[in-house]
Amino acid sequence: MDAITETPASVENVRAYLTGLQDAICAALEAVEGEGGGRFLADAWHKGPQERLQGEGVTRIMEGGRVFERAGCGFSHVRGAQLPPSATQHRPELAGAPFEAMGVSLVFHPRNPYVPTVHMNVRMISAGHPGQEPVCWFGGGMDLTPCYGFEEDAQGFHRSCSDALAPFGADLYPRFKTWCDEYFFLKHRNEQRGVGGIFFDDFSEFAQPRSFAMLRSVGDALLKAYLPIVERRKDMAYGEREVAFQRYRRGRYVEFNLVWDRGTHFGLQSGGRTESILLSMPPHACWSYQREDAPGTPEALLAQDFLVRRDWL
Repeated sequence: MDAITETPASVENVRAYLTGLQDAICAALEAVEGEGGGRFLADAWHKGPQERLQGEGVTRIMEGGRVFERAGCGFSHVRGAQLPPSATQHRPELAGAPFEAMGVSLVFHPRNPYVPTVHMNVRMISAGHPGQEPVCWFGGGMDLTPCYGFEEDAQGFHRSCSDALAPFGADLYPRFKTWCDEYFFLKHRNEQRGVGGIFFDDFSEFAQPRSFAMLRSVGDALLKAYLPIVERRKDMAYGEREVAFQRYRRGRYVEFNLVWDRGTHFGLQSGGRTESILLSMPPHACWSYQREDAPGTPEALLAQDFLVRRDWL
């Protein structure tokens, strides 16, 4: 038995963990902002029985902070009469089954272009046809999307991901790292979104208590992985060139989330709350036609050395 505590993956236990995780992460970001810095606004929402999707949640959003230009961290707990197509492509036997889903999802867009954007999601879904024992599975992960690449940042982020999964099997980090590389890939651009991290979906290989423990380990690793990078980069000097490149790279982020992201599709297809689903969008983004960066520039090195699949450990 590993040191990590395995507790039942009941709705009550998972919900308590997720709401506590949201509280802890938002408090940590406000501490980084410091006195007089940005603060999260809490937008509680509820969907009643007249809605296609029922449930509740809290969207927390920070905009215009000193360190974070926009940071969203949302908790949701919803129920629906039918699983949407994006959730049943790997489980066709559950097509049309009622479901329950809860999770925490976040995206942080820093002000300084040298601080990378980070995304994390941890979730549980339970579904089953009437008269059947519900099937429960987990998903989530985290990934890092820099505008300017630093080996130290990518390596440290991946080390934290590896450490979070190590108690559950030596094979998980390589599997989930590859899964992340394959998932966060802009097929229409033939380009990685960032330097990756870990990603898993439809996960039910362990007994539910151990799967839940793994989910908690991933969720708890986010601040360990990301805050040291923020501290190293947030005070670096930058100018108009770096901001322009940041907005160009954010355009790719928008493209992935709207075209390829299953979480976005799940929320929109199931009748979720659009404002909360799209909290991952950056405050400013732009597009350039056939942009080419001069060889050897930091902008060109991002594509050459960092937006590629490689071993970061």
